[in-house]
Amino acid sequence: MTFRLVLVRHGQSRSNVARRLDTRPPGAELTDLGHRQARDYAAALTVPPTLVVSSVALRARQTAAHIAELTGASHVVRDGLQETDVGELEDRDGDDDHARFTAIYQRWLHGDTAARVPGGESADEVLARYVPVLEDLRREHPADATVHVVSHGAAIRLVTAAVSDVDPDFAADNHLPNTGSVELLARGDGTWECVRWDTYTPPFETKGSRTPDDPMG
Repeated sequence: MTFRLVLVRHGQSRSNVARRLDTRPPGAELTDLGHRQARDYAAALTVPPTLVVSSVALRARQTAAHIAELTGASHVVRDGLQETDVGELEDRDGDDDHARFTAIYQRWLHGDTAARVPGGESADEVLARYVPVLEDLRREHPADATVHVVSHGAAIRLVTAAVSDVDPDFAADNHLPNTGSVELLARGDGTWECVRWDTYTPPFETKGSRTPDDPMG
């Protein structure tokens, strides 16, 4: 068996509905649909998680609580797994605001990891707080464990592209819906293999025309 991480985006939040850039904990709560999405996600699991971990954000904690309750797993909260901080764009909802962050996000995925919105985080800073939590989880649990980590769409896509062989254009172009997930397997050499990106399986490559996606959508 191989240690498995399932990175799960939280259920629909009130900020998602309002298209509000909400990145700083505790953030908005789940909508009624978001609660249902979390329960439906848990009910569809064929293998119960060894543990459910969530970011400190309210919407992630609420999603994880449903998964833990319905699967019988323990739920713990870990700092470092929160969404990427969008700085001066926080709480804004305009198309131009989303476009500004999307442009920075594209730069991150293509190597400019020091870029940032004024007052926000760089990709280097996001990875420096997020990836060590994943490494700790790998060290803390047996090789056959499956840990579900409830986190946030932009952070999950960035981290997955950084630690695995997922093509940057694929990560930039492919939305992760509410309670969509990415599955990572621990390799013996300390790296990670992405074996599923929501409904996609390898190879994770963008071919033909590109349609960059809003990472906060």
